[in-house]
Amino acid sequence: MVDLKRINAYCEAHSSPPSNILLELERETYLKTLAPQMLSGRLQGQLLSFVSKWLRPDSILEIGTFTGYGTICLSAGLAANGIIHTIEVNPELAYISNKYFKKTGIDKQVIRHTGDAKDIIPTIGDAFDLVYLDAGKHDYESHYDLIIEKIKEGGVILADNVLWSGKVGINLNDKDTKILESFNKKVHQDNRVENLLLPVRDGLMVIIKK
Repeated sequence: MVDLKRINAYCEAHSSPPSNILLELERETYLKTLAPQMLSGRLQGQLLSFVSKWLRPDSILEIGTFTGYGTICLSAGLAANGIIHTIEVNPELAYISNKYFKKTGIDKQVIRHTGDAKDIIPTIGDAFDLVYLDAGKHDYESHYDLIIEKIKEGGVILADNVLWSGKVGINLNDKDTKILESFNKKVHQDNRVENLLLPVRDGLMVIIKK
């Protein structure tokens, strides 16, 4: 049997390391939050950075800021005058993310929104080159419906946690698994997009708007 933890450690050891600021943010997240596993993590963070560098986006939307690790990674390829809109339902996490946005120098390019993404997304007028979907899994389908028309042609949506600890596809009856299976099916059958489901960390769906 393949030791996935060993493979993951090997991949991390043979990938470009995160910056010292990201390492500091990772440590603080584990010390000061109740669910530090929600952090994007080193490998996935690098992937977010690479996608951003490939796209060179002018406008990014992130649904689920948490402590800002993903936001910082997404900013790696952001255009000089580009903007990241990031939405977080929990206002108590802002003191961490704001500190690290300032440390990385992206604070002037980050527009923070606090509250329910379903209420906030319709109020944002921008069209997006890149969207990172990493908030409440029960809302993935409604978030997708709200953002799909706001994505530019050739734009990318990245949806996290779509393998749900490997529970999808094995006929489990728990509600969360069924919700993510429904989301994966919905995207796969949407003729407006092309999609690629990657077994990265807890599953990452890459979606390209035609």
